[in-house]
Amino acid sequence: MNNDIAEGKWKQMLGRAKTAWGELTDDELTKAEGRADKLAGLIQERYGKTREQAEVEVRRFFDSNRDS
Repeated sequence: MNNDIAEGKWKQMLGRAKTAWGELTDDELTKAEGRADKLAGLIQERYGKTREQAEVEVRRFFDSNRDS
């Protein structure tokens, strides 16, 4: 999903993001602003994943929520 589209729909997607990454706080998710790079960084830190693993998760999340 294009980062601009994700940022525009981020408020609608927050609930699903909270479900997907429950260890991230509401504040962290809000500050990510739907930006894939910020979200991947948070996931990488919190879950101890590689940058590549986090980016794949974020890409899949945005792709699965594209039409929502």
